[in-house]
Amino acid sequence: MPTLPLRTIHSAHHHHGWDNAFDPVADVAPGDSLTVQCLDAAGGHYTQTSTADDIAGVDPARVNPVTGPIRVDGAKPGDCLAVRIETFMPSGFGWTAIIPGFGLLADQFTRPRLHLWNYDVSGAEPGLFGSFARVPLKPFAGTLGVAPAAAGHHDIIPPRHIGGNMDIRDLAAGTTLYLPVEVEGALFSIGDTHAAQGDGEICGTAIESAMDVTLTFDIIPDAAPSFPRFSTHGPVTRHLDGRGYEVATGVGPDLMQAARDAVSGMVDHISRREGIAPEDAYMLCSVCGDLRISEIVDAPNWVVSFYFPNVVFD
Repeated sequence: MPTLPLRTIHSAHHHHGWDNAFDPVADVAPGDSLTVQCLDAAGGHYTQTSTADDIAGVDPARVNPVTGPIRVDGAKPGDCLAVRIETFMPSGFGWTAIIPGFGLLADQFTRPRLHLWNYDVSGAEPGLFGSFARVPLKPFAGTLGVAPAAAGHHDIIPPRHIGGNMDIRDLAAGTTLYLPVEVEGALFSIGDTHAAQGDGEICGTAIESAMDVTLTFDIIPDAAPSFPRFSTHGPVTRHLDGRGYEVATGVGPDLMQAARDAVSGMVDHISRREGIAPEDAYMLCSVCGDLRISEIVDAPNWVVSFYFPNVVFD
């Protein structure tokens, strides 16, 4: 059993980007647990009274704040840092946005749009999207990583071989993430917590929501993976599988274009079938639909599929 967390790292101890010169805000030993307060991806910019007009006020240099860094005693370059995600304590408030210039279909959705969520912190009830959709919740952390060996400041937005903004929805409670250690102490940070997201996060945002996360740390000597890997503790899609899926595909020699075609097809289908705005269909696809590579061997064309769970409209 993990050691019960003895302290909390408050969200005031956050930073933007990755830099091995950042001073650690806490030290832990292998086997220790602690609770980390995480801000949402906009750093608390949005409130219950926010509108789409507030999207323009977000400073791009201040997005995706991560709490840390946390120094793990004894971690050295070449080791593997194992981070077990124990629990999430969601805030109950979140947001999803279409941000002009950002997202898979940014050229098709050029106007800002904001949806605010007030959801059940226990996760027992789905989050409501207007009067027409109910999104099952699955809290997870979008950004988890360690400091890179390369000196200087590195942007927080692109994911890296040392982790970072990976937005993998299965980095949820019970999952253990394994990261390559490149500097003494590893210097781990976490943030960008989400209440729900589909694979691909296609509009660029999920249900972005501040949360407290309890973690347990360990070191595997001389076992650094080349890229992050993780182990789940059980099924990962059971909360969405109950009523099957609607699936659209994109087919062609370019995986990115095939992904765009699959998502565009699903947005059009949902918008038409449910009688909702395409912008709402696009945001719903981002928070609960899954983009998958279905075939990548039958040259010259590949198949990308987009799965949308029917349970959302039950």
